[in-house]
Amino acid sequence: MRSSNPVFSRRGFSRDNGGYAGFDAQPQQAGTNPYATNPYATDPATGMPQAPARANVMTMDDVVSRTAMTLGTLIVTAALSWALLPVDPANLGKSYAIGIGAGLVAFVFAIIQSFKSKPVPGLILAYAAFEGVFLGVISAAVSTYLGPGVVMQAVMGTMCVFAAVLFAYKMRWIRVTRRFYGFVMAATLGFILLMLVNTLFAVFGGGDGLGFRSGGLGLLFGAIGVILGACFLALDFKQVEDGIAYGAPREEAWLGAFALTMTLVWIYVEMLRIFSILSGDD
Repeated sequence: MRSSNPVFSRRGFSRDNGGYAGFDAQPQQAGTNPYATNPYATDPATGMPQAPARANVMTMDDVVSRTAMTLGTLIVTAALSWALLPVDPANLGKSYAIGIGAGLVAFVFAIIQSFKSKPVPGLILAYAAFEGVFLGVISAAVSTYLGPGVVMQAVMGTMCVFAAVLFAYKMRWIRVTRRFYGFVMAATLGFILLMLVNTLFAVFGGGDGLGFRSGGLGLLFGAIGVILGACFLALDFKQVEDGIAYGAPREEAWLGAFALTMTLVWIYVEMLRIFSILSGDD
């Protein structure tokens, strides 16, 4: 089953008719190995191969290295766009146009990758590069008009959420089940629809639309957005863990990096919104 995270990426590992591992969102049933016919498969209980051992299987090091490359690309382009595309109050519309344009290009790359049966590293890195430009521009705008401390608070908040969810997941305080997955997807769909309606009202009616992104309601929906992002981190950790346990091919590590990067971007944007509202109320 194909499904979406907040920005419509495939998530999780599943086996197609040819035995190749694709990306899917649903957690696997306990005791079910989606790689039963995959030559890379291992028994997650014993760690022993279920078929003759092969090279080129995904490991945690692969996921970490690909995630570092993807996030590194995003951070570098964000820093460059901040430095080379400073927000000029006299040309504020131009700055926002560049940021929004880069964000739309990143979204298109994400959509294309989500429909690919295999990961395409070039697409994933291109997504990260354009997403970095988008984040660099909006972060520079927030830093200029509200103070540089807001951006640092958002970065630290994102890191704290990541660390907290990882710790909770490792301690098994969070258990990813099909019910958990279904709840998160339903809640995210409702959240996105509300934000789209709010945006339409803002575009055609002026102001802040229905007020979901400012004041007390803005803080509430920002917090909901962060919580949803945290839930998607748990889904990411689960699918990476399953992929390693079941012997996914090494190239699948790029999909884990892709999903983690998208989720962290989602959390950062929501954090930036929350601290911007709080700073504006001071």
